[in-house]
Amino acid sequence: PSKEIYQYDAPWLTYALDWCKTPIEQKSFRLAVGSFIEDSNNKLQIIARTDLLDTHGPIDQSNDFTPIAEADSYYPITKVLWEPRKGDARNSDLLATTGDILRIWELVDDPGYGQTNSINSSSRANTNTDRHQQRLMKQSDFCAPLTSFDWNETDPSLVVTSSIDTTCTVWNVETNQAKTQLIAHDSDVYDVAFMHGSADTFASVGADGSVRLFDLRSLEHSTILYEAQQPTTVNNTNHRNSGTVPLLRLQFSRMNSNLLATFHMDSAIVQILDIRYPSAPVAELSKSHSGSINCLSWSPTESGQIATGGDDSQVLVWNINQTSDNNNNNNNNNRNYYHQQQNTQRYSHQPPRSVQDPLLAYVADAEVNSLTWSKSAPEWIGVGFGKTIQALRV
Repeated sequence: PSKEIYQYDAPWLTYALDWCKTPIEQKSFRLAVGSFIEDSNNKLQIIARTDLLDTHGPIDQSNDFTPIAEADSYYPITKVLWEPRKGDARNSDLLATTGDILRIWELVDDPGYGQTNSINSSSRANTNTDRHQQRLMKQSDFCAPLTSFDWNETDPSLVVTSSIDTTCTVWNVETNQAKTQLIAHDSDVYDVAFMHGSADTFASVGADGSVRLFDLRSLEHSTILYEAQQPTTVNNTNHRNSGTVPLLRLQFSRMNSNLLATFHMDSAIVQILDIRYPSAPVAELSKSHSGSINCLSWSPTESGQIATGGDDSQVLVWNINQTSDNNNNNNNNNRNYYHQQQNTQRYSHQPPRSVQDPLLAYVADAEVNSLTWSKSAPEWIGVGFGKTIQALRV
């Protein structure tokens, strides 16, 4: 008999968040959480659902979550991911974080953990903090800050990072070597993601307002999938390259690998793009968030379902295949859309489908900064706002 919401109150503002990918049920209810502290005293914590912990000593059952490990990070962590699992029965988990550099962490199960209730850096022996840490770094003193990264699920030796220095770098995390580095955009790159099911294809977004698609097998070419049109109302002086609105995040659908979602800075609308039909979104999720969107996460099991979180404190779950009532007369066109011939490119004169009715809405207590839809327990979504992490049952 589990609850609808489990809550963790962190000692600091939270930002980076990812749900553990292990298929082992008892261990699947764990999240990695990164702090967002202005000074150089940031933390990476692993929290686990208290009632599922296998402990030998007393533990405070009144808290939904218990921190089971913590490590120091100088700068705030821009993103954290658990390694993609290939079903191996290792005792340890690997995690990766970005900030100043890409780091790989090993979380080792500590059978002695749980002998004491105090979980802080002073009881270090009991909190399995002494994970070894590999530093992935180019052999240079200066390293431009990393904004984001993605870990390839098809080939887990590959990680791609994005940086404010306009580049994306593909790393082999087994050899700690950079495989390739490329100039991806005209200015800062804000996010990067591998296409699901592919070891070669990835896309990036950035301050220049474009989505670009790359293939590791032919890096001399890239495809501009989408370039943001300048809205007439925006004051051009806000952005370094006047005439563009930055795109902040992107994520490929886990169920339909041709689809990806992205959104603009200071926008309440999510664009859904299909890589087979560049240049214009195939759908837009609109008229439901009343503040800027900050994060999104596709469902791991339901085709077309995606969660979004924003400054209006809302978490919305959408079905992108659903159209609004005023579009019902177009339903047949939409159904035929995916069967269009490959050579008919969609240009902006065919407007994107408008999706305006989310399936679910949840209101948090503050602006929602992070979302992670659990792959191992897909009825749960992790939500980060302020100092709070919640697991919501959907």
